[in-house]
Amino acid sequence: MDKKLAGKVAVVTGASKGIGAAIARRLAAEGAAVVVNYASSKSGAGKVVADIESAGGKAVAVQGDVAKKADIERLLAEGVAAFGTIDILVNNAGIYEGEPLGEITEENFHRQFNLNVLGLILTTQEAVKHFGPAGGSIVNVSSVVSTLCPAGTAAYNATKAAVDSLTRTFAKELGVRKIRINSVNPGPIETEGTHSAGMVEPFQAFAAITPLGRIGQPDDIAPAVVFLASPDSGWITGETLYVTGGLH
Repeated sequence: MDKKLAGKVAVVTGASKGIGAAIARRLAAEGAAVVVNYASSKSGAGKVVADIESAGGKAVAVQGDVAKKADIERLLAEGVAAFGTIDILVNNAGIYEGEPLGEITEENFHRQFNLNVLGLILTTQEAVKHFGPAGGSIVNVSSVVSTLCPAGTAAYNATKAAVDSLTRTFAKELGVRKIRINSVNPGPIETEGTHSAGMVEPFQAFAAITPLGRIGQPDDIAPAVVFLASPDSGWITGETLYVTGGLH
């Protein structure tokens, strides 16, 4: 069976664990060579690369903080050096800090916006320099909170609303270059991060109000990203795909 992404090169930011790791593995399973970006977890990124290579795929791990322009430039340059080009970018890297209105500080506001929003802008800006004349696909990982707007996470919610807006705006700017850009908006997902932050029990409360009766797993998100990265979605751009088990 032909693989949907055979011969393509994908960059996945924040891919050492959780949703990003699942996306990297699934893109590789569909034939893409994958640049596995990580900020601090070298061992996690190395495991993702090893998993891909043991399954017969191609991958390389590249460290970089995508809130920093110089790191972004190096990330993309090393990706091109490894595989020759870039066809797919997945803007997955992000940070979550939950705080009610009275506890929002300049510091946690800027940490979240610098990575979740500015980092996405700068990474997209740099990546499109390396896309060829055939164009390609960019997938932003946003969140259901952009529209669900749960209490106590105002700054984070706002970053994801910004991601949705940027997706629609950049789709209009990049279409002329045959570059599509869409957003996948997950519902609550059980990851290493949710466990370490003590969020699993609060997330389980969402299961009771989710039509499919459970919280999500990283492997629930990865196929949606593959779809938007592949020719199967060739006339789709500027769209937001909710992968939430029906939670809106």
